[in-house]
Amino acid sequence: MVRSRAYIALGSNLSEPKAQIAAAFAELSRMPRTRCLARSSLYLSAPISAIAQPDYVNAVALVETGLDPYALLEALLSIEHSRGRVRMEQNAPRTLDLDILLYNDLVLSGPHLTIPHPRMHERRFVLCPLIEIAPDCEIPGLGRAQDLLPALSGQILQKMTE
Repeated sequence: MVRSRAYIALGSNLSEPKAQIAAAFAELSRMPRTRCLARSSLYLSAPISAIAQPDYVNAVALVETGLDPYALLEALLSIEHSRGRVRMEQNAPRTLDLDILLYNDLVLSGPHLTIPHPRMHERRFVLCPLIEIAPDCEIPGLGRAQDLLPALSGQILQKMTE
């Protein structure tokens, strides 16, 4: 069976966010033909929305999977749903958000899935945990994640103690 590596961003700011992220890490390894190889520390970040809401807890996981990108997306959406995620407006508060950041070196642009994640390079709360577990990570079409980080120095991010 062909195994692929994917980086998954995790975020939560409702219903005990640290517990939501911990549960999501565990559920990633319970997905079919998938196991979690690495997980970042937890990071606290301010919301990027004009909607008043609590700060987010963010992390990144590296998984090895036999699922294709669309099956992986469906599995992640199922985990979100099981954790109480209700999709309202963009950047609204959420119990859990799981996004595919990278899938091998795949570049994909479809109506329901874009890889690499189209805004990952604009978000310190994505790049810092990604770099923590993959210091030499390359983002197809953009270069090394490490080299993109200085442009985001104005975004406040706090590494949490677990």
